[in-house]
Amino acid sequence: MSRRSGTCLRCCLVIFAVVSALCVSGPAFYWKFKKALKLKASCLPCKCDCSPTLSLFDVAPGLLNLSVTDCGKDDPALKEEMEKQFVDLLSEELKLQEAVDKEHVNRMNMTFTEAKRLASEYQKESEKCNAATETCEVGRERAEVLLAKERKLTSLWEKRARQMGWSVE
Repeated sequence: MSRRSGTCLRCCLVIFAVVSALCVSGPAFYWKFKKALKLKASCLPCKCDCSPTLSLFDVAPGLLNLSVTDCGKDDPALKEEMEKQFVDLLSEELKLQEAVDKEHVNRMNMTFTEAKRLASEYQKESEKCNAATETCEVGRERAEVLLAKERKLTSLWEKRARQMGWSVE
């Protein structure tokens, strides 16, 4: 059973690969063949006496021998000027990077200063809250002491009243 399923899996993968290849390359081949058929059908043989087109070698024979990498290789003045430009570009890049770094440092300093100011403000508010809480706590403790004294006084008066004949009905 596993051999059969392995064979089936291989066949499916091969079919999938072929279909994928056709889907990817099919449109390109279609347009290429369509364009080739169109050119054959629409282009009639030319009946004109035109001179042959000139090649680049005919127009400028020495131009084909030059390469861009050899440009200014033998000229020391040009080489020095090119190096100056490179050095100038590098120095300009460094100046720009320095300006960006300074701006970043200034922004970070401003953010840090603002954070310190806010922290100080929150610290002051926290101290106010702590002072108010402490005042409330002292007041609560005083109220508890006064309540205890009042309860003692009340129980004393209630005891005296009972001794005098007062009863709870």
